[in-house]
Amino acid sequence: MMALLVLLGELATSQRSINAVQRVEPGLKHVLSQKSLVYGAPVYLRIFKAERRLEIWLQKDDGRFAFVASHEICSMSGVLGPKEKEGDLQAPEGFYEFEPGAMNPWSSYHLSFNIGYPNRLDRSLKRTGGLIMVHGHCVSIGCFAMRDGPIEEIYALVQAAFLAGQKSVRIDIFPFVPVPDQVTRFRDHKWFHFWEDLWVGYRYFENQRKVPPFTIAGGRYLVAPL
Repeated sequence: MMALLVLLGELATSQRSINAVQRVEPGLKHVLSQKSLVYGAPVYLRIFKAERRLEIWLQKDDGRFAFVASHEICSMSGVLGPKEKEGDLQAPEGFYEFEPGAMNPWSSYHLSFNIGYPNRLDRSLKRTGGLIMVHGHCVSIGCFAMRDGPIEEIYALVQAAFLAGQKSVRIDIFPFVPVPDQVTRFRDHKWFHFWEDLWVGYRYFENQRKVPPFTIAGGRYLVAPL
Protein backbone atom coordinates (compact mmCIF):
# COMPACT_ATOMS: atom_id res chain seq x y z
CA MET A 1 0.00 0.00 0.00
CA MET A 2 1.25 3.45 -0.86
CA ALA A 3 2.22 5.49 2.20
CA LEU A 4 -0.37 8.05 3.19
CA LEU A 5 1.30 11.42 3.63
CA VAL A 6 -0.07 13.92 6.10
CA LEU A 7 1.88 17.13 6.66
CA LEU A 8 1.27 18.91 9.94
CA GLY A 9 3.68 21.84 9.82
CA GLU A 10 7.04 20.09 9.55
CA LEU A 11 5.73 16.83 10.98
CA ALA A 12 4.97 14.11 8.44
CA THR A 13 3.15 10.82 8.98
CA SER A 14 2.83 7.69 6.86
CA GLN A 15 0.22 4.96 6.98
CA ARG A 16 2.78 2.92 8.89
CA SER A 17 3.26 5.56 11.57
CA ILE A 18 -0.49 6.20 11.77
CA ASN A 19 -1.11 2.49 12.36
CA ALA A 20 1.70 2.31 14.93
CA VAL A 21 0.43 5.29 16.90
CA GLN A 22 -3.12 3.97 16.87
CA ARG A 23 -1.81 0.64 18.16
CA VAL A 24 0.09 2.03 21.16
CA GLU A 25 -1.79 5.24 21.99
CA PRO A 26 -4.55 3.74 24.19
CA GLY A 27 -2.05 1.88 26.37
CA LEU A 28 0.20 4.92 26.66
CA LYS A 29 -2.68 7.16 27.68
CA HIS A 30 -3.70 4.66 30.36
CA VAL A 31 -0.16 4.41 31.76
CA LEU A 32 0.24 8.20 31.76
CA SER A 33 -3.08 8.72 33.50
CA GLN A 34 -1.86 6.45 36.32
CA LYS A 35 1.16 8.74 36.69
CA SER A 36 -0.93 11.96 36.48
CA LEU A 37 0.80 12.80 33.18
CA VAL A 38 -0.71 14.07 29.94
CA TYR A 39 -0.32 12.48 26.52
CA GLY A 40 1.26 15.24 24.43
CA ALA A 41 3.28 16.74 27.28
CA PRO A 42 6.87 17.80 26.46
CA VAL A 43 9.32 14.90 26.19
CA TYR A 44 12.94 14.53 27.36
CA LEU A 45 15.03 11.47 26.44
CA ARG A 46 18.20 10.04 27.98
CA ILE A 47 20.45 7.25 26.70
CA PHE A 48 23.03 5.32 28.72
CA LYS A 49 25.30 3.41 26.37
CA ALA A 50 26.91 0.90 28.76
CA GLU A 51 23.53 0.03 30.24
CA ARG A 52 21.96 -0.05 26.73
CA ARG A 53 19.01 1.91 28.02
CA LEU A 54 16.80 4.69 26.65
CA GLU A 55 14.67 6.56 29.17
CA ILE A 56 11.52 8.56 28.44
CA TRP A 57 10.51 11.46 30.69
CA LEU A 58 7.45 13.72 30.38
CA GLN A 59 6.97 17.19 31.81
CA LYS A 60 4.47 17.75 34.60
CA ASP A 61 2.37 20.83 35.26
CA ASP A 62 5.05 22.22 37.60
CA GLY A 63 7.66 22.16 34.82
CA ARG A 64 9.60 19.22 36.21
CA PHE A 65 9.92 15.93 34.37
CA ALA A 66 8.60 12.58 35.57
CA PHE A 67 9.86 9.15 34.56
CA VAL A 68 7.65 7.27 32.11
CA ALA A 69 9.54 4.22 30.86
CA SER A 70 12.91 2.66 30.14
CA HIS A 71 13.56 0.59 27.01
CA GLU A 72 16.45 -1.64 26.03
CA ILE A 73 18.70 -0.51 23.19
CA CYS A 74 18.95 -3.91 21.55
CA SER A 75 21.71 -3.08 19.04
CA MET A 76 24.46 -0.45 19.08
CA SER A 77 27.95 -0.51 17.59
CA GLY A 78 31.26 0.89 18.79
CA VAL A 79 32.78 1.37 22.23
CA LEU A 80 32.42 3.97 24.97
CA GLY A 81 33.36 7.44 23.76
CA PRO A 82 31.86 10.00 21.35
CA LYS A 83 31.56 9.69 17.61
CA GLU A 84 34.40 11.56 15.88
CA LYS A 85 34.26 10.77 12.17
CA GLU A 86 32.26 9.20 9.40
CA GLY A 87 32.71 5.43 9.35
CA ASP A 88 34.13 4.99 12.86
CA LEU A 89 31.03 2.94 13.81
CA GLN A 90 30.70 4.97 17.01
CA ALA A 91 27.41 6.14 18.49
CA PRO A 92 27.53 9.77 19.70
CA GLU A 93 27.69 11.06 23.26
CA GLY A 94 26.60 14.52 24.33
CA PHE A 95 23.60 16.83 24.42
CA TYR A 96 21.50 16.63 21.26
CA GLU A 97 18.25 18.12 20.05
CA PHE A 98 15.88 17.39 17.18
CA GLU A 99 12.86 19.07 15.64
CA PRO A 100 9.74 17.67 13.93
CA GLY A 101 11.51 17.43 10.57
CA ALA A 102 13.85 14.80 12.05
CA MET A 103 10.99 12.28 12.35
CA ASN A 104 11.01 9.63 9.62
CA PRO A 105 7.74 7.69 9.31
CA TRP A 106 9.01 5.89 6.17
CA SER A 107 12.22 4.56 7.72
CA SER A 108 13.76 1.36 6.38
CA TYR A 109 14.00 0.43 10.08
CA HIS A 110 10.28 0.68 10.86
CA LEU A 111 10.19 4.18 12.43
CA SER A 112 13.04 6.52 13.27
CA PHE A 113 14.17 10.00 14.20
CA ASN A 114 17.50 11.74 13.66
CA ILE A 115 19.11 12.80 16.96
CA GLY A 116 20.85 15.83 15.45
CA TYR A 117 24.48 14.70 15.16
CA PRO A 118 26.71 16.56 14.50
CA ASN A 119 25.66 19.30 16.88
CA ARG A 120 27.40 22.64 17.40
CA LEU A 121 30.08 21.15 19.66
CA ASP A 122 30.77 18.32 17.21
CA ARG A 123 31.13 20.77 14.34
CA SER A 124 33.50 22.95 16.36
CA LEU A 125 35.69 19.87 16.88
CA LYS A 126 35.54 18.98 13.14
CA ARG A 127 33.65 15.76 13.82
CA THR A 128 32.10 14.24 10.72
CA GLY A 129 29.28 11.88 9.85
CA GLY A 130 25.55 12.18 10.16
CA LEU A 131 22.15 10.50 9.97
CA ILE A 132 22.46 9.04 13.47
CA MET A 133 19.05 7.66 14.34
CA VAL A 134 17.01 6.07 17.04
CA HIS A 135 15.09 3.44 15.07
CA GLY A 136 13.47 0.02 15.09
CA HIS A 137 14.30 -3.42 13.64
CA CYS A 138 17.01 -4.09 16.28
CA VAL A 139 19.98 -3.79 13.92
CA SER A 140 22.42 -0.90 13.80
CA ILE A 141 25.77 0.49 12.71
CA GLY A 142 26.38 3.70 14.65
CA CYS A 143 22.72 4.28 15.54
CA PHE A 144 20.59 3.32 18.53
CA ALA A 145 18.35 0.43 17.52
CA MET A 146 15.23 -0.56 19.44
CA ARG A 147 12.76 -3.36 19.02
CA ASP A 148 9.71 -2.31 17.03
CA GLY A 149 7.30 -2.19 19.99
CA PRO A 150 9.39 0.26 22.01
CA ILE A 151 10.19 2.50 19.02
CA GLU A 152 6.46 2.77 18.35
CA GLU A 153 5.87 4.00 21.91
CA ILE A 154 8.79 6.43 21.81
CA TYR A 155 7.75 7.71 18.39
CA ALA A 156 4.12 8.16 19.49
CA LEU A 157 5.06 10.17 22.59
CA VAL A 158 7.47 12.39 20.66
CA GLN A 159 4.95 12.94 17.85
CA ALA A 160 2.22 13.81 20.37
CA ALA A 161 4.53 16.32 22.05
CA PHE A 162 5.35 17.98 18.72
CA LEU A 163 1.66 18.14 17.77
CA ALA A 164 0.93 19.76 21.15
CA GLY A 165 3.51 22.48 20.49
CA GLN A 166 6.92 21.28 21.67
CA LYS A 167 9.43 22.88 19.31
CA SER A 168 12.34 20.48 19.83
CA VAL A 169 13.20 17.44 21.94
CA ARG A 170 16.42 17.05 23.91
CA ILE A 171 18.13 13.68 23.90
CA ASP A 172 21.15 13.47 26.18
CA ILE A 173 23.54 10.57 25.64
CA PHE A 174 25.87 9.40 28.40
CA PRO A 175 28.53 6.67 28.38
CA PHE A 176 27.11 5.18 31.59
CA VAL A 177 25.37 6.15 34.81
CA PRO A 178 28.10 7.87 36.88
CA VAL A 179 27.86 5.79 40.02
CA PRO A 180 31.07 5.92 42.12
CA ASP A 181 32.39 2.48 41.16
CA GLN A 182 32.04 3.17 37.45
CA VAL A 183 33.59 6.63 37.72
CA THR A 184 36.58 5.17 39.57
CA ARG A 185 36.93 2.35 37.06
CA PHE A 186 37.19 4.73 34.12
CA ARG A 187 39.17 7.53 35.78
CA ASP A 188 42.14 7.01 33.42
CA HIS A 189 40.03 6.66 30.27
CA LYS A 190 40.93 9.00 27.41
CA TRP A 191 37.41 10.50 27.43
CA PHE A 192 37.08 10.90 31.21
CA HIS A 193 37.29 14.71 31.24
CA PHE A 194 34.76 14.93 28.40
CA TRP A 195 32.45 12.70 30.41
CA GLU A 196 32.86 14.86 33.49
CA ASP A 197 31.17 17.72 31.61
CA LEU A 198 28.31 15.42 30.62
CA TRP A 199 27.88 14.23 34.20
CA VAL A 200 27.33 17.81 35.36
CA GLY A 201 24.26 17.74 33.12
CA TYR A 202 23.24 14.34 34.46
CA ARG A 203 23.43 15.55 38.06
CA TYR A 204 21.60 18.78 37.20
CA PHE A 205 18.66 16.74 35.94
CA GLU A 206 18.80 14.32 38.85
CA ASN A 207 18.54 17.25 41.29
CA GLN A 208 16.18 19.54 39.43
CA ARG A 209 14.20 17.22 37.15
CA LYS A 210 14.59 19.90 34.49
CA VAL A 211 16.47 19.67 31.19
CA PRO A 212 20.02 20.90 31.88
CA PRO A 213 20.79 24.19 30.12
CA PHE A 214 24.26 24.49 28.63
CA THR A 215 26.58 26.61 26.53
CA ILE A 216 29.53 25.55 24.40
CA ALA A 217 32.96 27.11 24.81
CA GLY A 218 36.49 25.92 24.22
CA GLY A 219 35.31 22.63 22.78
CA ARG A 220 33.37 21.79 25.95
CA TYR A 221 29.80 21.55 27.20
CA LEU A 222 29.33 24.01 30.06
CA VAL A 223 26.18 23.23 32.04
CA ALA A 224 24.63 26.08 34.00
CA PRO A 225 25.34 25.71 37.74
CA LEU A 226 22.56 24.61 40.09
